[in-house]
Amino acid sequence: MSATAVIGLQWGDEAKGKIVDLLTDQHDVVVRYQGGNNAGHTVVCNGQTYKLSLLPVGVLRPQVTSVIATGVVINPKALLGEIEGLKSRSMPVGSNLLISDRAHVIFPHHVAEEAALEESRKDNAIGTTMRGIGTCYRDKAGRTHAIRVGDLYYPDIFRTRLADIVAQKNTILRALAPAFTPLDAGQIAEEYLGYAKQLEPHVIDTTSFLHKSLAQGKKLLFEGAQGSLLDIDHGTFPFVTSSSSSGCGIHSGSGVPERSISRMIGVVKAYTTRVGGGPFPTELNNAIGQHIRDVGREYGTVTGRPRRCGWFDAVAAGYGARISGVDCIAVMLLDVLSQLDEIKVCTAYDIDGERTTDFPSHVEALARAKPVYETLAGWKSDICGVRKLADFPKAARDYLETLGELLGKPVEIISVGPDREQTILD
Repeated sequence: MSATAVIGLQWGDEAKGKIVDLLTDQHDVVVRYQGGNNAGHTVVCNGQTYKLSLLPVGVLRPQVTSVIATGVVINPKALLGEIEGLKSRSMPVGSNLLISDRAHVIFPHHVAEEAALEESRKDNAIGTTMRGIGTCYRDKAGRTHAIRVGDLYYPDIFRTRLADIVAQKNTILRALAPAFTPLDAGQIAEEYLGYAKQLEPHVIDTTSFLHKSLAQGKKLLFEGAQGSLLDIDHGTFPFVTSSSSSGCGIHSGSGVPERSISRMIGVVKAYTTRVGGGPFPTELNNAIGQHIRDVGREYGTVTGRPRRCGWFDAVAAGYGARISGVDCIAVMLLDVLSQLDEIKVCTAYDIDGERTTDFPSHVEALARAKPVYETLAGWKSDICGVRKLADFPKAARDYLETLGELLGKPVEIISVGPDREQTILD
């Protein structure tokens, strides 16, 4: 029982990267197990801010092994760009990074197809990042159009398979977008074989590596991307990501069984945010929502898009906590709420006149949900320098206690700023 997992319980962007960074020094291996370069972590380390998409947060600690596991979809150009970006800041990435040979590869046709499909939806667009994540996962499930990292090391077979795939994708893309310029399979093959050569020192069977690490008594830390409410199976479908972004995805994405994980930490913001389309019961389209966005700097790490902001939704976060099986809660960005006279928490939904604390399984019902609020007093004081729970204003302590009671799990970590030191461990 030597593994810990950090899971977002909302619609992503919960500041999980900071918690992973804090815990990294206590672990030997950090594992990214799902998603692609549509997700992002912002980490402040030694006074420097790093924005990572594909690379696990562990790469900022050379003594820790970072693993991009099987469940991740990889754009090799984007990954190499991240690696070079760290090297340019004197943060070399070497043997401490391992990449699964089973992970699937994102190609230009994935990006083009996703953009064409999103454009065709118009007002019903899902709000994807246009990075080919969803279309790559779709081809993974469909199998016939899928290529894995390990396939790049069989060049002749790879070229043949890619030529067949690109020919079919060109036909599909011309139907979706008549002005589409056909892709050149030969050119793409040479480009990606070049990427493969650069990445080759990092590519191994990561599933075998992780099992050997557990057998050797090493401590593993699983780093979730996005959040539980974006899970392909258990989230607000179809306004979700294309992977299992709740705790349910750890085992399929890494190959490590559930029994090996001894601690699951659920991460929430002290309020709620969402990017892209889909129902959002507690959304604040007013001055308070804009205030939270401005103070919290709520703009996407990867896309730069402004995030939708609202009051804390305990119905949604409680559901995220249950499906991910968390043991405790980390409340992030509590300082963002410090200037408000009063703070509301959604404790239930009113759907068609009936009150419920169950999270709806269909977005049509969620869209009709009216939040039932409990109003708490604000604290109107700067808490960024607080380092002990007892030193928080009473109203802030009451707020944290309320969140813990509503989620049914103890609040054990509190963040009041981006720096590592601005963290209270209860």
